[in-house]
Amino acid sequence: MKEMTHKAGRAAFGKAIDIALRNIDKDWEKDVSVLIDLMQNYMGGEKLDFDYEQVKKKICDRERTLNRYIRRILSETDPNVLKTTALNLGFEAFFHGTKTIRKMREVHQCNVPWLILMDPTSACNLHCTGCWAAEYGNRLNLTFEEMDHVICQGKELGIYFYMFTGGEPLVRKADLIRLCEKHNDCAFLAYTNGTLVDEELCRNMKRVGNLYLAISLEGFEEVNDLRRGTGVYGKVMEAMDLLKENGLLFGTSICYTSKNIETVTSDEFVRLMVEKGCRYALYFHYMPVGNNAALELLPDTQQRLYMRQRVREIRNMSTGRGLFTMDFQNDGEFVGGCIAGGRNYFHINANGDAEPCVFIHYSGANIRTHSLLEILKQPLFMAYRDRQPFNDNHLRPCPMLENPQILEQMVKETGAKSTDLQSPESVEHLCAKCHEYAAQWAPEADRVWQEEPHRKQSYENYKA
Repeated sequence: MKEMTHKAGRAAFGKAIDIALRNIDKDWEKDVSVLIDLMQNYMGGEKLDFDYEQVKKKICDRERTLNRYIRRILSETDPNVLKTTALNLGFEAFFHGTKTIRKMREVHQCNVPWLILMDPTSACNLHCTGCWAAEYGNRLNLTFEEMDHVICQGKELGIYFYMFTGGEPLVRKADLIRLCEKHNDCAFLAYTNGTLVDEELCRNMKRVGNLYLAISLEGFEEVNDLRRGTGVYGKVMEAMDLLKENGLLFGTSICYTSKNIETVTSDEFVRLMVEKGCRYALYFHYMPVGNNAALELLPDTQQRLYMRQRVREIRNMSTGRGLFTMDFQNDGEFVGGCIAGGRNYFHINANGDAEPCVFIHYSGANIRTHSLLEILKQPLFMAYRDRQPFNDNHLRPCPMLENPQILEQMVKETGAKSTDLQSPESVEHLCAKCHEYAAQWAPEADRVWQEEPHRKQSYENYKA
């Protein structure tokens, strides 16, 4: 079959989605199968770690959690949000974006990411204990025009997915909605503390259809409010209720530490998230970033082994409760190792500095002085491209946490500077905090990697 053009592909997807939405209460599985066939046709000969027939089989099996998960999303989500998500996150970002990005990597001979993470502001209405974002200092902002310019350049390279963090990005929610309106072919996700979610924001999110939230949660009320402040947990619960009532897509962002790891993976906590309407839970390993980092919060080896297994149990779409989860330290095998340095994403802080990772605050370029392509070709990013994956064992993916000697070497060789305006941290100081952790984790990670089956990704280094 002849390969579809971008315009024809989007039109075909839109028509198929309309049919599926009309048949939500009928045999919608057939319509989803048609959508998957369209995806396969559009992607043509692209090499993907994706078995189309297996996916169709799992989706259509009504005994599986995956079927119930999709059924619940279809029945509980606002129709405009559903269609816009399928078109923007599905067709534009996953399919058209992937094809374009792969071509751009060859043309420009550098990493081109699938998503870009930006900090609209360093300002926040909370003052959470140990928040890494606070290391930047207060009241820095990217203008609407600066963020818009990044997105315009990104779309030229095939990037249709943008995330916001901070600070608290919803301090700038009016500008975020404006970006959603202007770039109505893109998908946007904001990491938020949830306390600024209100009826007006929900109305706007339903109208634009392409903004999703990941609400920070550290556990139940006592633990969460100890770090975030009295009453914050209650406000988060209210925000989730409001988002669910309005048929919006949202989930949680969870930093797991040595102190909360069992709580945030407990059956009770998972049940709470599902009941509140969360569709995903994004788990982040605590990173010892900043001169005053609390090393006692680093999970020990046994806790990390537990986390790897437990997140996969929660995510199980055959028998699980119906919550999509990701563990950004233990799921390296599913993404080919470290995704930073522009390989699949990079970070722009509220001062405009382009950093390889949200946790690695070193840079050699700024959006106010460099184009997006110049940023992707800055020496530190090219060093990432040359050396990824940083370890053949994807349970040891990070150049800081599990391979600290590599980050120290890359920063020194490329001349990248600390982007922390309040309390600059030398790369030697940062990496020194990781050596003991890396040494303790390595033998257990290697044992698991050798003993247990793991996925081999088609793309681990885009230079190759």
